[in-house]
Parts: sequence; structure tokens; C-alpha cells
Amino acid sequence: MPIVTVQQGPRTVELKRDLVRKITDAFVDAYQIPAETVQVWIHEVPTDSWGAAGRLTADRTADK
Repeated sequence: MPIVTVQQGPRTVELKRDLVRKITDAFVDAYQIPAETVQVWIHEVPTDSWGAAGRLTADRTADK
């Protein structure tokens, strides 16, 4: 049973729903397994709890 963990910033329920469906479909196609055996865990990290290029993501978002 594949378990996929996605670490990301906050997204809408609609985007997460689409992501889970597409990841599941990819495993079903690649491994020829039932969709029921694929688990997708989404771990959302607040933008003030992660950074890139030396800056918090929250600060980068505020600049836009």
C-alpha cells in the first residue's frame, strides 16, 4: 500500500482534492493497483513556519 506525503503551504480544499485524485490516479496507472490501496497525506505548513532563499515564505507573500 503506497503512502504519499505531501508537504506544502496552505491550499484550498478544492486544490487538495484535485491533487489527491491525481496522485492516486498516477499510482493506479504506474503500479496497476486499486485506488483504495493508495493513501495521500497532506502536511500543511504555515507560511510563517518555513522559508526559502533566506526568507520566510510569509515575508515573500507579503511583498506581492
